[in-house]
Amino acid sequence: MTDLATRTAGRAGALRRAAPALLGYAAVRTLGLLALALWSAAHDKSAYTLLTARWDSLWYTGVADQGYGYEVRLPNGDVHSNLAFFPLLPWLERLGAAISPLSYADAGFVVSLLASLAAAWGIFAVADRVYGRNEEGAKRGLGRVVAGDGRAGTCAVLLWAVLPVGIVQSMAYSESLFTALAAWSLYAVLTGRWVTAGALAALAGLTRPVGLAVAAAVWAAAVVAFARSRSADAPDGAHGPARAPGDGARRVLGMFLAPLGAAGYVLWVGHRTGKGPLGYLDVQAGWRNGFDGGVAFARFVAGRFTGFPSALAGVGLVVGVALLVWLYVACVRQRQPLALLVYAGTVTVLALCASSYFGSKPRLLMPAFPLLLPLAAALARLRTSRSALIVSGAAVASAAYGAFWLNGSGPP
Repeated sequence: MTDLATRTAGRAGALRRAAPALLGYAAVRTLGLLALALWSAAHDKSAYTLLTARWDSLWYTGVADQGYGYEVRLPNGDVHSNLAFFPLLPWLERLGAAISPLSYADAGFVVSLLASLAAAWGIFAVADRVYGRNEEGAKRGLGRVVAGDGRAGTCAVLLWAVLPVGIVQSMAYSESLFTALAAWSLYAVLTGRWVTAGALAALAGLTRPVGLAVAAAVWAAAVVAFARSRSADAPDGAHGPARAPGDGARRVLGMFLAPLGAAGYVLWVGHRTGKGPLGYLDVQAGWRNGFDGGVAFARFVAGRFTGFPSALAGVGLVVGVALLVWLYVACVRQRQPLALLVYAGTVTVLALCASSYFGSKPRLLMPAFPLLLPLAAALARLRTSRSALIVSGAAVASAAYGAFWLNGSGPP
């Protein structure tokens, strides 16, 4: 009973610590939804339809309703199969519709709203663990700069909320669900909860193909932990820090669980299509999507410089890629934990080096939240009034852009 009470008190304390971040996140997302509603009404469109019944959200609800096997054959020979969409979100949509009066689309919207809050809390927990506490910040050269009051975690959450494509966090898409699972899996790695980390990584792998990035992060951290445990005994017989009994076994179990979600679905698709372990790549090829090391994206960017004003878009793309590289270098220089570096690096590479759907890259990069942590640490060092002004301005800009974007081209 005492142990249970201690755990309950600890969770309540963690929620209280994260409360400012969650309230700020909810305020930003509410502003975004309000802007979308007003903009859509002015253009005789339904904001709710834009959030739940367009683009990928239709494919997810289709899987929830009819299962896998639906495909569209285009005049140019391409085959768009719903096997390209991983199953966890459709499963949750089906569950929500089964236990409530919600439709599949309604359930998807509710899942995304709840998952976005879970993602915000997970991002706060990771950032607070890495930068927010004085002793942790001191290890990364941030001592006496980042306060230990949760400001760094709050700033990280708000920066994630005000991303230009932040409106996707409120859509019946899988980005919020994936980010929540990834963030809490990484937090479990940072706190040594290996089985939890592996289980959450497996669920992330059932959500999006990039779930392999979470598994890679778990594996990288586990391998380093194994190496450190092997060298814990000094040559003179001195012993390193005490380890909990069974820690090695839990680490192995976490490593075993981590890739099961993504690998299991990919292998199932290969079996269903009769094309073996690489059958999922054929499904993606039907969507003209693949991995070419960034060649197609580089050609796309170069093509922007053939005239004006498209050259301005080209400059923006180059600056955006350079910013991503700079942020990742900053993460390395601030000595982020290996799990975060592996995860963010893998997500970024997979997003930038995909050979199709260039307009989707901003939302594909959205789960790479560790890239925002150096900016969050810098924002936390400012006076509260100044940081609040910056975040407020970014929130207004994000809300306006999200409303304009969804009423226009939107996220393919």
